[in-house]
Amino acid sequence: MYYENQKPKKRYIIVFIICLLLIILLLFALNLKFEKVNFDIQKNYNTRNLVAENVIVEENNIVNKIEEASESIVGISKLKQNGTSVFLKDAETSLGLGSGVIVTEDGYIVTNQHVVGDKYSNCYITLENGEIYNGNVVWADSNIDLAVVKISSAKLKYLKLGDSDNLHLAEEVYAIGNPIGFEFQRTVTKGIISGLNRTIKIENDIESTYMEDLIQTDATINEGNSGGALISKEGYLIGINTIKISSAEGMGFAVPINIVKPIIEKLENTGKFEEAYLGIYGYDKEVIPYLNSNLKLDSGIYVAQIMVDGPLFKSGLQIGDIITKVDETEINKMNDLRKYIYTKNPGDVVNLEVQRNGKSFIVSVKLGYKG
Repeated sequence: MYYENQKPKKRYIIVFIICLLLIILLLFALNLKFEKVNFDIQKNYNTRNLVAENVIVEENNIVNKIEEASESIVGISKLKQNGTSVFLKDAETSLGLGSGVIVTEDGYIVTNQHVVGDKYSNCYITLENGEIYNGNVVWADSNIDLAVVKISSAKLKYLKLGDSDNLHLAEEVYAIGNPIGFEFQRTVTKGIISGLNRTIKIENDIESTYMEDLIQTDATINEGNSGGALISKEGYLIGINTIKISSAEGMGFAVPINIVKPIIEKLENTGKFEEAYLGIYGYDKEVIPYLNSNLKLDSGIYVAQIMVDGPLFKSGLQIGDIITKVDETEINKMNDLRKYIYTKNPGDVVNLEVQRNGKSFIVSVKLGYKG
Protein backbone atom coordinates (compact mmCIF):
# COMPACT_ATOMS: atom_id res chain seq x y z
CA MET A 1 0.00 0.00 0.00
CA TYR A 2 2.74 2.41 0.82
CA TYR A 3 4.63 1.81 -2.44
CA GLU A 4 1.49 2.29 -4.49
CA ASN A 5 1.03 5.79 -2.97
CA GLN A 6 4.64 6.71 -3.73
CA LYS A 7 4.27 6.29 -7.51
CA PRO A 8 1.80 9.16 -8.01
CA LYS A 9 3.93 11.40 -5.82
CA LYS A 10 6.98 10.65 -7.92
CA ARG A 11 5.03 11.41 -11.07
CA TYR A 12 3.92 14.77 -9.61
CA ILE A 13 7.50 15.57 -8.73
CA ILE A 14 8.71 14.70 -12.22
CA VAL A 15 5.93 16.78 -13.81
CA PHE A 16 6.73 19.66 -11.46
CA ILE A 17 10.42 19.51 -12.37
CA ILE A 18 9.61 19.40 -16.08
CA CYS A 19 7.24 22.39 -15.73
CA LEU A 20 9.87 24.24 -13.73
CA LEU A 21 12.47 23.58 -16.41
CA LEU A 22 10.05 24.73 -19.09
CA ILE A 23 9.35 27.91 -17.14
CA ILE A 24 13.08 28.52 -16.71
CA LEU A 25 13.65 27.94 -20.43
CA LEU A 26 10.74 30.23 -21.27
CA LEU A 27 12.08 32.96 -19.01
CA PHE A 28 15.53 32.53 -20.51
CA ALA A 29 14.11 32.79 -24.03
CA LEU A 30 12.09 35.87 -23.08
CA ASN A 31 15.17 37.43 -21.55
CA LEU A 32 17.16 36.79 -24.76
CA LYS A 33 14.38 38.31 -26.82
CA PHE A 34 14.20 41.29 -24.47
CA GLU A 35 17.95 41.79 -24.74
CA LYS A 36 17.73 41.51 -28.53
CA VAL A 37 14.98 44.13 -28.62
CA ASN A 38 17.08 46.40 -26.44
CA PHE A 39 20.07 45.76 -28.68
CA ASP A 40 18.03 46.54 -31.81
CA ILE A 41 16.66 49.70 -30.20
CA GLN A 42 20.16 50.78 -29.20
CA LYS A 43 21.48 49.87 -32.63
CA ASN A 44 18.78 51.88 -34.39
CA TYR A 45 19.38 54.76 -32.02
CA ASN A 46 23.11 54.67 -32.69
CA THR A 47 22.49 54.39 -36.44
CA ARG A 48 20.17 57.39 -36.39
CA ASN A 49 22.71 59.36 -34.40
CA LEU A 50 25.46 58.34 -36.80
CA VAL A 51 23.36 59.33 -39.81
CA ALA A 52 22.50 62.65 -38.18
CA GLU A 53 26.16 63.25 -37.35
CA ASN A 54 27.17 62.39 -40.92
CA VAL A 55 24.54 64.79 -42.29
CA ILE A 56 25.81 67.56 -40.02
CA VAL A 57 29.41 66.86 -41.02
CA GLU A 58 28.47 66.85 -44.72
CA GLU A 59 26.52 70.09 -44.38
CA ASN A 60 29.46 71.71 -42.57
CA ASN A 61 31.81 70.49 -45.31
CA ILE A 62 29.53 71.99 -47.99
CA VAL A 63 29.32 75.29 -46.10
CA ASN A 64 33.12 75.43 -45.80
CA LYS A 65 33.63 74.59 -49.48
CA ILE A 66 31.14 77.21 -50.65
CA GLU A 67 32.69 79.83 -48.37
CA GLU A 68 36.12 79.01 -49.80
CA ALA A 69 34.75 79.08 -53.34
CA SER A 70 33.18 82.52 -52.83
CA GLU A 71 36.65 83.99 -52.26
CA SER A 72 37.45 83.24 -55.91
CA ILE A 73 34.46 85.19 -57.26
CA VAL A 74 35.25 88.67 -58.59
CA GLY A 75 33.21 91.68 -59.61
CA ILE A 76 33.61 92.98 -63.15
CA SER A 77 32.70 96.40 -64.57
CA LYS A 78 33.40 98.11 -67.86
CA LEU A 79 33.54 101.49 -66.13
CA LYS A 80 35.56 102.24 -63.03
CA GLN A 81 33.04 102.49 -60.24
CA ASN A 82 33.19 104.50 -57.05
CA GLY A 83 30.16 104.63 -54.78
CA THR A 84 27.00 102.58 -54.85
CA SER A 85 25.08 100.98 -57.69
CA VAL A 86 22.14 99.43 -55.88
CA PHE A 87 19.91 102.47 -56.46
CA LEU A 88 21.24 103.21 -59.91
CA LYS A 89 18.66 102.41 -62.56
CA ASP A 90 19.81 99.69 -64.98
CA ALA A 91 23.20 99.46 -63.23
CA GLU A 92 24.19 96.28 -65.06
CA THR A 93 23.92 98.00 -68.44
CA SER A 94 25.14 101.49 -67.56
CA LEU A 95 28.17 100.27 -65.59
CA GLY A 96 28.67 96.99 -67.40
CA LEU A 97 28.45 95.04 -64.16
CA GLY A 98 28.95 91.31 -63.95
CA SER A 99 30.85 88.54 -62.23
CA GLY A 100 33.84 86.34 -62.93
CA VAL A 101 35.69 83.35 -61.51
CA ILE A 102 39.42 83.13 -60.79
CA VAL A 103 40.59 79.79 -62.22
CA THR A 104 44.38 80.02 -61.86
CA GLU A 105 46.73 81.28 -59.17
CA ASP A 106 48.33 83.79 -61.54
CA GLY A 107 45.19 85.72 -62.44
CA TYR A 108 43.20 84.13 -65.25
CA ILE A 109 39.48 84.75 -64.84
CA VAL A 110 36.59 83.15 -66.72
CA THR A 111 33.43 85.15 -67.35
CA ASN A 112 30.84 85.88 -70.06
CA GLN A 113 31.73 87.51 -73.35
CA HIS A 114 28.70 89.77 -73.04
CA VAL A 115 30.12 91.08 -69.74
CA VAL A 116 33.65 92.02 -70.85
CA GLY A 117 33.45 92.22 -74.65
CA ASP A 118 35.72 90.82 -77.35
CA LYS A 119 39.40 89.93 -77.28
CA TYR A 120 41.72 92.85 -76.43
CA SER A 121 38.94 94.68 -74.54
CA ASN A 122 39.60 96.13 -71.10
CA CYS A 123 37.62 96.01 -67.86
CA TYR A 124 37.98 96.48 -64.11
CA ILE A 125 38.23 93.50 -61.74
CA THR A 126 37.33 93.81 -58.04
CA LEU A 127 38.69 91.03 -55.82
CA GLU A 128 37.15 89.69 -52.63
CA ASN A 129 39.46 91.90 -50.53
CA GLY A 130 38.32 95.04 -52.36
CA GLU A 131 41.43 95.48 -54.51
CA ILE A 132 40.75 96.68 -58.07
CA TYR A 133 42.82 95.57 -61.07
CA ASN A 134 42.85 96.40 -64.74
CA GLY A 135 41.73 93.36 -66.69
CA ASN A 136 42.63 92.47 -70.27
CA VAL A 137 40.46 90.10 -72.31
CA VAL A 138 42.84 87.51 -73.78
CA TRP A 139 40.17 85.31 -75.39
CA ALA A 140 36.46 85.57 -76.10
CA ASP A 141 33.79 83.79 -78.13
CA SER A 142 30.33 85.30 -78.50
CA ASN A 143 28.90 82.03 -79.86
CA ILE A 144 29.27 80.36 -76.48
CA ASP A 145 29.29 83.60 -74.43
CA LEU A 146 32.61 82.90 -72.70
CA ALA A 147 35.73 84.98 -72.20
CA VAL A 148 39.01 84.82 -70.31
CA VAL A 149 40.43 87.90 -68.60
CA LYS A 150 43.97 88.31 -67.24
CA ILE A 151 45.02 90.50 -64.32
CA SER A 152 48.56 91.10 -63.10
CA SER A 153 48.56 89.36 -59.75
CA ALA A 154 49.89 86.21 -58.13
CA LYS A 155 49.04 83.69 -55.42
CA LEU A 156 45.33 84.27 -55.87
CA LYS A 157 42.70 81.97 -54.43
CA TYR A 158 41.23 80.12 -57.38
CA LEU A 159 38.41 77.69 -57.97
CA LYS A 160 39.22 74.16 -59.09
CA LEU A 161 37.51 72.94 -62.23
CA GLY A 162 34.98 70.11 -62.08
CA ASP A 163 33.78 67.75 -64.79
CA SER A 164 30.70 69.14 -66.54
CA ASP A 165 30.48 66.01 -68.72
CA ASN A 166 29.60 63.94 -65.66
CA LEU A 167 26.60 65.78 -64.23
CA HIS A 168 23.22 64.32 -63.28
CA LEU A 169 19.67 65.60 -63.03
CA ALA A 170 18.63 66.78 -59.54
CA GLU A 171 22.28 67.15 -58.49
CA GLU A 172 22.69 69.87 -55.88
CA VAL A 173 24.42 73.04 -57.14
CA TYR A 174 25.19 76.57 -55.94
CA ALA A 175 25.34 79.80 -57.93
CA ILE A 176 27.63 82.60 -56.74
CA GLY A 177 27.77 86.07 -58.24
CA ASN A 178 27.07 89.77 -57.82
CA PRO A 179 23.36 90.39 -58.47
CA ILE A 180 22.31 94.04 -58.97
CA GLY A 181 25.68 95.46 -57.93
CA PHE A 182 28.77 95.11 -55.79
CA GLU A 183 26.76 95.82 -52.62
CA PHE A 184 25.48 92.24 -52.88
CA GLN A 185 28.72 90.70 -54.07
CA ARG A 186 29.26 86.96 -53.75
CA THR A 187 25.58 86.20 -53.15
CA VAL A 188 25.03 82.43 -52.88
CA THR A 189 21.86 80.71 -54.11
CA LYS A 190 21.13 77.01 -53.93
CA GLY A 191 19.31 74.76 -56.39
CA ILE A 192 19.51 71.62 -58.46
CA ILE A 193 20.39 70.73 -62.01
CA SER A 194 17.01 70.89 -63.73
CA GLY A 195 18.18 69.90 -67.20
CA LEU A 196 21.22 69.09 -69.33
CA ASN A 197 22.13 69.74 -72.99
CA ARG A 198 19.57 72.54 -73.20
CA THR A 199 19.28 74.74 -76.30
CA ILE A 200 18.16 78.37 -76.06
CA LYS A 201 17.19 80.60 -78.98
CA ILE A 202 18.60 84.12 -78.67
CA GLU A 203 16.91 86.78 -80.78
CA ASN A 204 18.07 90.33 -81.43
CA ASP A 205 17.40 93.03 -84.01
CA ILE A 206 19.84 91.52 -86.52
CA GLU A 207 19.57 87.75 -86.28
CA SER A 208 18.60 84.70 -84.26
CA THR A 209 21.28 82.48 -82.75
CA TYR A 210 21.27 79.39 -80.60
CA MET A 211 23.17 78.55 -77.45
CA GLU A 212 23.58 74.81 -77.11
CA ASP A 213 24.62 72.26 -74.51
CA LEU A 214 23.62 74.46 -71.56
CA ILE A 215 23.14 73.41 -67.94
CA GLN A 216 19.69 74.37 -66.65
CA THR A 217 19.33 75.15 -62.94
CA ASP A 218 16.68 76.54 -60.61
CA ALA A 219 19.33 78.28 -58.47
CA THR A 220 18.38 81.95 -58.61
CA ILE A 221 20.38 83.85 -61.24
CA ASN A 222 19.98 87.60 -61.75
CA GLU A 223 21.62 89.86 -64.33
CA GLY A 224 24.64 90.74 -62.22
CA ASN A 225 25.27 87.01 -61.76
CA SER A 226 26.35 86.79 -65.41
CA GLY A 227 29.85 85.33 -65.54
CA GLY A 228 29.59 83.97 -62.01
CA ALA A 229 30.13 80.40 -60.87
CA LEU A 230 27.88 77.38 -60.86
CA ILE A 231 29.44 75.09 -58.27
CA SER A 232 28.92 71.47 -57.27
CA LYS A 233 28.39 70.59 -53.61
CA GLU A 234 31.98 69.30 -53.62
CA GLY A 235 33.12 72.87 -54.32
CA TYR A 236 34.17 72.48 -57.96
CA LEU A 237 33.39 74.90 -60.78
CA ILE A 238 31.08 73.13 -63.25
CA GLY A 239 29.64 76.04 -65.21
CA ILE A 240 29.60 79.78 -65.90
CA ASN A 241 26.21 81.41 -65.35
CA THR A 242 25.12 83.08 -68.55
CA ILE A 243 21.41 83.72 -69.00
CA LYS A 244 18.02 83.67 -67.31
CA ILE A 245 14.59 83.19 -68.86
CA SER A 246 12.83 86.35 -67.70
CA SER A 247 9.37 85.04 -68.59
CA ALA A 248 9.67 82.08 -66.19
CA GLU A 249 10.71 81.59 -62.59
CA GLY A 250 13.56 79.30 -61.61
CA MET A 251 15.05 78.85 -65.09
CA GLY A 252 18.69 79.87 -65.29
CA PHE A 253 21.42 78.53 -67.55
CA ALA A 254 25.17 78.02 -67.38
CA VAL A 255 27.83 77.17 -69.96
CA PRO A 256 29.57 73.87 -69.08
CA ILE A 257 33.11 74.49 -67.84
CA ASN A 258 34.68 71.64 -69.85
CA ILE A 259 34.40 73.69 -73.05
CA VAL A 260 37.02 76.16 -71.83
CA LYS A 261 39.39 73.74 -70.07
CA PRO A 262 41.84 73.39 -73.00
CA ILE A 263 42.12 77.17 -73.23
CA ILE A 264 42.81 77.60 -69.51
CA GLU A 265 45.39 74.82 -69.61
CA LYS A 266 47.30 76.43 -72.51
CA LEU A 267 47.18 79.88 -70.94
CA GLU A 268 48.40 78.54 -67.61
CA ASN A 269 51.21 76.48 -69.14
CA THR A 270 52.40 78.82 -71.90
CA GLY A 271 50.95 82.23 -71.10
CA LYS A 272 49.19 82.43 -74.46
CA PHE A 273 46.42 80.84 -76.49
CA GLU A 274 46.61 80.90 -80.27
CA GLU A 275 43.17 79.78 -81.37
CA ALA A 276 43.06 77.34 -84.25
CA TYR A 277 40.37 78.15 -86.81
CA LEU A 278 38.17 75.66 -88.64
CA GLY A 279 35.77 78.18 -90.14
CA ILE A 280 32.39 76.50 -89.88
CA TYR A 281 29.29 76.76 -87.79
CA GLY A 282 27.03 73.80 -87.19
CA TYR A 283 24.11 72.54 -85.15
CA ASP A 284 23.40 69.34 -83.28
CA LYS A 285 20.20 67.28 -83.13
CA GLU A 286 18.78 69.51 -80.38
CA VAL A 287 18.78 72.58 -82.67
CA ILE A 288 17.74 70.98 -85.96
CA PRO A 289 13.98 70.96 -85.09
CA TYR A 290 14.17 74.78 -84.86
CA LEU A 291 15.67 74.99 -88.35
CA ASN A 292 13.99 72.24 -90.35
CA SER A 293 11.28 70.02 -88.92
CA ASN A 294 11.61 67.66 -91.89
CA LEU A 295 15.32 67.02 -91.33
CA LYS A 296 16.17 64.01 -89.17
CA LEU A 297 19.53 64.04 -87.39
CA ASP A 298 20.38 61.26 -84.95
CA SER A 299 24.09 62.00 -84.51
CA GLY A 300 26.86 64.27 -85.70
CA ILE A 301 26.83 67.99 -86.52
CA TYR A 302 24.81 69.58 -89.30
CA VAL A 303 26.99 72.08 -91.24
CA ALA A 304 24.97 75.30 -91.37
CA GLN A 305 27.63 77.84 -92.39
CA ILE A 306 31.08 77.77 -93.99
CA MET A 307 33.11 80.97 -93.53
CA VAL A 308 34.63 82.40 -96.72
CA ASP A 309 37.85 83.24 -94.87
CA GLY A 310 38.14 79.79 -93.31
CA PRO A 311 40.31 76.83 -94.31
CA LEU A 312 37.25 74.69 -95.14
CA PHE A 313 35.77 77.08 -97.69
CA LYS A 314 37.50 75.41 -100.66
CA SER A 315 37.72 71.92 -99.14
CA GLY A 316 34.63 70.53 -100.86
CA LEU A 317 32.57 70.59 -97.67
CA GLN A 318 28.99 71.76 -98.27
CA ILE A 319 26.18 73.23 -96.22
CA GLY A 320 23.95 70.34 -95.17
CA ASP A 321 26.82 67.88 -94.72
CA ILE A 322 26.98 65.95 -91.44
CA ILE A 323 30.30 65.82 -89.58
CA THR A 324 30.41 62.66 -87.46
CA LYS A 325 34.08 62.45 -86.41
CA VAL A 326 37.23 64.51 -86.13
CA ASP A 327 40.47 62.48 -86.10
CA GLU A 328 38.49 59.34 -85.14
CA THR A 329 36.87 61.18 -82.23
CA GLU A 330 33.09 60.95 -82.40
CA ILE A 331 31.25 64.27 -82.12
CA ASN A 332 27.57 64.91 -81.58
CA LYS A 333 27.59 68.51 -80.38
CA MET A 334 29.20 71.66 -81.72
CA ASN A 335 30.89 72.05 -78.34
CA ASP A 336 32.51 68.62 -78.82
CA LEU A 337 34.11 69.96 -81.99
CA ARG A 338 35.10 73.23 -80.33
CA LYS A 339 36.77 71.44 -77.40
CA TYR A 340 38.78 69.28 -79.76
CA ILE A 341 39.91 72.19 -81.96
CA TYR A 342 40.88 74.19 -78.84
CA THR A 343 43.47 71.49 -78.10
CA LYS A 344 45.09 72.04 -81.52
CA ASN A 345 47.35 74.79 -82.86
CA PRO A 346 47.14 76.82 -86.06
CA GLY A 347 48.81 74.83 -88.84
CA ASP A 348 47.80 71.42 -87.46
CA VAL A 349 45.99 69.09 -89.86
CA VAL A 350 42.74 67.40 -88.79
CA ASN A 351 40.59 64.86 -90.61
CA LEU A 352 36.82 65.20 -90.63
CA GLU A 353 34.57 62.24 -91.35
CA VAL A 354 31.61 63.57 -93.31
CA GLN A 355 28.31 62.07 -94.41
CA ARG A 356 26.42 63.26 -97.49
CA ASN A 357 23.44 61.52 -99.05
CA GLY A 358 24.14 58.38 -97.05
CA LYS A 359 27.81 58.16 -98.09
CA SER A 360 30.86 58.82 -95.90
CA PHE A 361 34.14 60.47 -96.91
CA ILE A 362 37.13 62.19 -95.29
CA VAL A 363 37.99 65.87 -95.53
CA SER A 364 41.53 66.84 -94.46
CA VAL A 365 42.10 70.44 -93.51
CA LYS A 366 44.99 72.56 -92.23
CA LEU A 367 43.73 74.71 -89.37
CA GLY A 368 43.95 78.45 -89.71
CA TYR A 369 44.58 81.12 -87.08
CA LYS A 370 41.79 83.07 -85.42
CA GLY A 371 43.28 86.36 -84.33
